[in-house]
Amino acid sequence: MNIKINTYHLDVVSAEKKIFYGLVQKIQITGSEGELGILPKHMPLLTTIKPGMLRIVQANGQEEYIYLSGGILEVQLNHVTILADTALRGEDIDEAKAIKAKQQAQNKMKNSHHDINFAKASVELAKAIAKLRVIELTKKLM
Repeated sequence: MNIKINTYHLDVVSAEKKIFYGLVQKIQITGSEGELGILPKHMPLLTTIKPGMLRIVQANGQEEYIYLSGGILEVQLNHVTILADTALRGEDIDEAKAIKAKQQAQNKMKNSHHDINFAKASVELAKAIAKLRVIELTKKLM
């Protein structure tokens, strides 16, 4: 495998399929401890990832956005692997469903009187917002 000095190999895999495989300059992702930017030769890391958006800058400079529902990020010297519960490209996300899920989560939060229900609705809202953001950014790239 021929890896350029300013790139590394990225695999993004969900339970259903491999969604991305190739050389990248960098990625941005939300880990359990906050926002992460992974550049070439990043120190090894293993962490859980939160539901949100994965931003990929490919070797040729082209950007791509993928929604991740959570999972695990493993960083090695020249190879990064993301094992996601669910991974969807912007064009594969149903925008109407995401808008409906956002509205339902907001209503649940307004009407929630228990911490557990509020927390669950908060997670649902974050997922819906992330999906809508991926759709928006994907449309801008087209």
